[in-house]
Amino acid sequence: MTQTTGRDAGAARLGAAGVAVTAATMLTNALAYLVPVFGARRLTAGDLGALATVLALGAIAAVPGFGLQIAVAAHRARWGASGTARLGLRTAAVSAVVTLAAAPVLGVALRLPVALTLLLAASTFATVLAGRWLGELQGDQRFLRLAGAMSVLAAGRYGGLVVGLVLDRGPVGALLFGTITGFLVLPLLARLARPATDAAPATGAALGAAASGPAGDASLTGQHVLTACGASLAMLVISYADLILARQLLPPDGSGGYAVGAVLTKGALWAPQVVTVLVLPRLARGDRRARALALAVILACGAALVTAAAVAGDLAFRLAGGADYLHLAGEAPLFAATGALYAVVFMLVNDRVAAGGRWPAAPLWVATAGLAAAALLVAPRTVAGVLTTALVTAGVTAAVMAWLAFRPGRR
Repeated sequence: MTQTTGRDAGAARLGAAGVAVTAATMLTNALAYLVPVFGARRLTAGDLGALATVLALGAIAAVPGFGLQIAVAAHRARWGASGTARLGLRTAAVSAVVTLAAAPVLGVALRLPVALTLLLAASTFATVLAGRWLGELQGDQRFLRLAGAMSVLAAGRYGGLVVGLVLDRGPVGALLFGTITGFLVLPLLARLARPATDAAPATGAALGAAASGPAGDASLTGQHVLTACGASLAMLVISYADLILARQLLPPDGSGGYAVGAVLTKGALWAPQVVTVLVLPRLARGDRRARALALAVILACGAALVTAAAVAGDLAFRLAGGADYLHLAGEAPLFAATGALYAVVFMLVNDRVAAGGRWPAAPLWVATAGLAAAALLVAPRTVAGVLTTALVTAGVTAAVMAWLAFRPGRR
């Protein structure tokens, strides 16, 4: 009876954590969405294009922050608490310096004001550094605090931008506000990540000692962060590769239709990502049952979304793009299936990173190259042609990653 009650309480806590992390993710997306909404009403077309371009570059420059978070979370869950301050500062500094070095080239090639590119480097430092504290909370499985930290970070990244736009400060002023608020929330993130002094749930250290995780080097190094960064970048690239190819290969109306359909792809991809966030610490300790359960949940979520797209394809395209794109409603299940398969791929890539696998992102880079070659040389230059190529690529990549995860003899 006591064991059942404890199991139920643990499931309830995990459910509450999932709801909290999902809510924090939705808040982040909502705040990010408000920036172009206010920008379209407060800026000229040229200024809006410049700000949107800088924000897109900022998303790419923030990839090391995701890598830092994954590396810290996996190491903390596997080996327990260790010093991450120096590594976090070094990762953020390198990211900012690289962005700063690229500023002159970006300014000329993309016709961006110098002030915007300089502020981009500064905001990159704050965003990447935040990954350290998010990783500590995730690795310790303090998911409610992680949700709070995610919300605070979102407010810092986008809240200042929205305030600057509302005050009509222009793109430079808005990004300046966003950079300042991004730095102001860092002490609060550090406070949230501070270990609790009272009775707290078992941390990654205690859990790691109780589990028989795979052996390895107990020190967290830049190589671990670099590996996680490479995996994060590969996931970002492959998730946008088909959209970029559609832009290059299709006529304007086809490209626009594909962009509307890609909304369904991204929805099916990111909807179950909370599962990966919650299961990552257990993956780091080699918990095969948790991996199988997470995979089952993600597959079930994907199946549900694909079914919904098949039943309500007209409604999905009407909501995503309007009546002009209803002729593509029949492709809705294929768009959703592509995203659902990539959700499986992303979970299994995180599993390989958490377990310390070598070259975890290699299958994704190979898949991206294969997708590009097939789309350029073989596939019909239609929405259906590019979409089918993307779907086949996602399916093959998911199968390869599943084989690598479950093959006999894998430790």
